[in-house]
Amino acid sequence: MRPIVPEADLSEKIHDSVLEAICSGELKAGVRITQEELAQKFGVSRQPVLQAMMLLRREGFLIDAGRKGVCVAPLDVQHARNLYVVRGALDGAAARLAAANYTPHLRQRGRDLLDVGRRAVASGLVQAVIEADIDFHLFIYEASGNPLIGETAHPHWQHLRRVMAAALSEADLRVSVWDEHEGILRALEAGQTAEAEELCRGHAEQMADVLTGRLKVVISRAA
Repeated sequence: MRPIVPEADLSEKIHDSVLEAICSGELKAGVRITQEELAQKFGVSRQPVLQAMMLLRREGFLIDAGRKGVCVAPLDVQHARNLYVVRGALDGAAARLAAANYTPHLRQRGRDLLDVGRRAVASGLVQAVIEADIDFHLFIYEASGNPLIGETAHPHWQHLRRVMAAALSEADLRVSVWDEHEGILRALEAGQTAEAEELCRGHAEQMADVLTGRLKVVISRAA
């Protein structure tokens, strides 16, 4: 977690810093979090830390754990699968709309994101691959022209990011994911609305199967 400079929106900055540490895997499931430790780390009073922790609890990233205090929430396989069910529906709807309204400008942006993703894979950095993957899907939401799709998905993406960070290694899905992304782009570029929707939905369903399977292994090893 990076040190921050106290400002008016201090609690938000603390929230974002702790959330980043949780979703990247720096703070593991079950790790105890205290107001005192965070206040000392960030060099602030306990009040903004309390506000940040309250928000993280509401969002499901922290839980009350009895005598242990407040802890990083455990990863849950069923919750991960539920997230991907929702994402599959939203991705499919976004891709159908995007394919019907795809422009040369969107085509170039999509291809640029594909290049970024393949370079991230070549770097061997899991976090870079995850960020590139998220950016690709957010692009499809934007390309749909329906802002409610992105707004609906927004609360879930950090949870999805946390699942990906926990379940993936640098050797996982290096080529196939971005080959699938390229197939989605081709359908968008061709204006194939039904094909684009089917590919996006199927991609999310496949990722759900792969990642929940890997997540089960991660959880069992940590138990």
